[in-house]
Amino acid sequence: MTGQLTYYLERKAAAIEARRADWTAARAKAVVRLSASSTLAGNTGVRQTRMGEHVMVSDSAPGMAGHALGPTAPELLLGALASCLLHTYVIQACLLNVALDTVEVEISGSIDMSVVIGMPGDAPLISDLTYTAHLTGPLSDDDMARMHAAVDSSCPVLNTLRMPVNVVRNTKG
Repeated sequence: MTGQLTYYLERKAAAIEARRADWTAARAKAVVRLSASSTLAGNTGVRQTRMGEHVMVSDSAPGMAGHALGPTAPELLLGALASCLLHTYVIQACLLNVALDTVEVEISGSIDMSVVIGMPGDAPLISDLTYTAHLTGPLSDDDMARMHAAVDSSCPVLNTLRMPVNVVRNTKG
């Protein structure tokens, strides 16, 4: 494997192999529990959002009484999808032994916010989601096709959006 990301991809491949050995020996270890929470910060409307051990600020646009101090929740969703797709491309490059120089994922979509503010209409969904994966390196057309197919079948956030899971509101509180 040769390319600008060779060192990182070699480290990633070693980590993947180690996880594969761990999880083959004890499959239950492969199931990782995730958590996130968000709290409103005073009168600003800024939301401190904790994801695992990390905290970031999300906010609304000024037109919705926000200060644009962080991404909106729908932007966070697109960011999560972009990050997961990119990471999955890296993982697949390791698994398929494909060299990469650069990887970038761009995502766009639309949301009709009218229902959010109480106007009549259908449930608000982020729609028209489109992503472009920019991969450079010594890639053949076959490498590209194999990478795209592998990412389509193995990206957790992409597949959660494509095949949604049930989200249950806890009745406490």
